[in-house]
Amino acid sequence: MAYSCEVCGKTFTSKSNFVTHEKCHRNERNYVCEICNKAFILKHHLDAHHLIHTQEKPHVCVICNKAFSQKIILTYHYRVHTQEKPFSCDVCGKAFSRNSFLTVHYRVHTKERPHSCEVCGKAYSRKSHLNEHYLIHTKEKPHSCEVCGKVYSRKSHLKRHYLTHT
Repeated sequence: MAYSCEVCGKTFTSKSNFVTHEKCHRNERNYVCEICNKAFILKHHLDAHHLIHTQEKPHVCVICNKAFSQKIILTYHYRVHTQEKPFSCDVCGKAFSRNSFLTVHYRVHTKERPHSCEVCGKAYSRKSHLNEHYLIHTKEKPHSCEVCGKVYSRKSHLKRHYLTHT
């Protein structure tokens, strides 16, 4: 028997996997980190998260010896060495090493901008771009030149500035 999600249409052969999946739509996060209060849908996600606080990195790359706290991150890392990009865009053919990168890429085609500024309403396709935008409102300039001390809100502006010193 197949179980189909009424929200997104994803299908499951296992009822327990289906029930777990439904929690993501209800944003049901019952597993909370006692250190930082970050909440998770699945207990094993919380268990993996705990490694961030302990600084434990048990998963080591056999190619370059870089260590990671989570096995999945090591799996992603191996693709740097193998150049494997198993996820490709069915619109333009561009390939990606992670499914999440492909998901964000699709927004180029759909023009979707799900992350909007609470101050001015400007919308972005990536959360990181929104976070960078917020620096305009807070007047923060966290990137400083090691040569002359000039400060910038964006790392790209600092990199461009460094060229003036060469």
